[in-house]
Parts: sequence; C-alpha cells; structure tokens
Amino acid sequence: MTTTTDLDEVIGAANELAKAGRWSRAASLLDAAAADNDDDRARIALAATEVALEGDWFAGTSNADQRLKAAQAWDHDPQSRWDMAFLGLRIDYRNTIFGDGGFQPGPEGKDPEVTADLRRRAQELRQQAPDGVRAGWASQYLGLIADNVYGERDAAPAHYEAALQAGEEGDDLLAREALRHLGDHDHENGDHELALERWARATELGARAGAVCGTLSQQILLAMLARDTGDEAGAALLAREIARWAGAIGAKDLAAQAKGLITG
Repeated sequence: MTTTTDLDEVIGAANELAKAGRWSRAASLLDAAAADNDDDRARIALAATEVALEGDWFAGTSNADQRLKAAQAWDHDPQSRWDMAFLGLRIDYRNTIFGDGGFQPGPEGKDPEVTADLRRRAQELRQQAPDGVRAGWASQYLGLIADNVYGERDAAPAHYEAALQAGEEGDDLLAREALRHLGDHDHENGDHELALERWARATELGARAGAVCGTLSQQILLAMLARDTGDEAGAALLAREIARWAGAIGAKDLAAQAKGLITG
C-alpha cells in the first residue's frame, strides 16, 4: 500500500513524464499505483485523465474521453470536482476546434449550442474556482474559446491578461499559455518586437516547467516569426530541428507543423 506522501511523488512523477512526452510511461505508472491504492482511485483517475489529455494534444491520440469517464465514476472532494469539470471543458474544447482536417478555428461548422455551453461552463468555472491560479486557467480558456471557437479576436486578450497575472503568481505553465496567445495577437497586429519578447519568455517558462512538447510548439512560433522578419535560413534551420525532436518523441502533430513550416 502506497502512503499519501508516496502517492504525491507518483502523481508528480507521472505529470513530469507526460510533460516530457512520455505519455505511455506516465499512464502505466498511474495504473500501477491505482492497483495498490483503492482509497485513492479517484485522485489517480484524475491524474490519468490529465496525462491522457497531454498525449492527445501532441501525439494525436484519443484517450482522454475514456479516462475522464473512468474518473467520473468515483467520489471526489470539492476541489477535485472542479478539476474534473475543468478537464471536461478542456477535452470538449479540443474536440470542438479539431476536425478531420485538423485545426478548425472560428464558428463556421460548429453547433451553436455546443459552443454556448463551452463558454457558459468556462464562466462558471472561473466564478467557482477555489483559488486564483485555477481562476486564471478558466480565464485562459475563456480567451481560447473567444479566439478559436467564436472568432472574437478583440475579446480574447483581456482574458489572457487575467490568466497571465494569475500565472505570474504561481504557475509557469499558465503564464506560458497566456504569453503564447498574447504574442499571437501582437504578431497579428504587426508588433513583431513585442511578439518576440512574449514568445521568447513563453519558451523559457515552458522549458523551466519541463514541458518538452510545449517548448517545441513555442519554438515553431519563433521560427514563424523569424521567417516573417526576413530570416528565412534561421526559420528553416529551427523548423528542421523541431521536426527532428518532435518526431523522435512521437509528437506527430508537432512534427507535421514543423515540416509544414519548412515547406512553406
């Protein structure tokens, strides 16, 4: 039987493995822990859902939905119920913006009831968040929903700014996500200097948090910015290395994005 302290270490290790692109190993570690910890199955199931969603984003798998259903079968404390609801929002958001043709931003082709439900749930999660960092994550997703589900480009940055403020108070990955998307708006507005500042900072924060795929995806944006500012050779060199790294760890979607950048 694993103690609570041991389980903290197991879940922490699984999260770090997932951030490093070792999704199968992370899932196996949590499944082994679940076999020995009947009293903590709810907590382990939530962690396994997080790991599965990380893999779905970068490796093109579809495991998070089933993991979430398994987690919902257990009783959870109020904070874990919030975490579970937020995982459900993230899964549904991903399913909404990705179709057979890949990333599909904007409201076209999306069910209005589904998109309205996403926004409502994100707003409720922000209001009900048990702490500032979790409220920041809900704000981040309100921004993503405005940007990529509704196409409301003017509305999204305020949500990202709220997320950045929360992230700077205790969550490097949240700050990284907010900077990544604020930089996207800077880039669209032609402010390449500010975009570079934010994207470089986001890359640093992702690396510090051990987010291998997140750091590689951020470097894709730096390569794109290099191309936009006339450094074609630098952009191609960076994109080739990103494709090499992403392919080596099984991050198929990232590798495809990098190769697409190489070919223009």
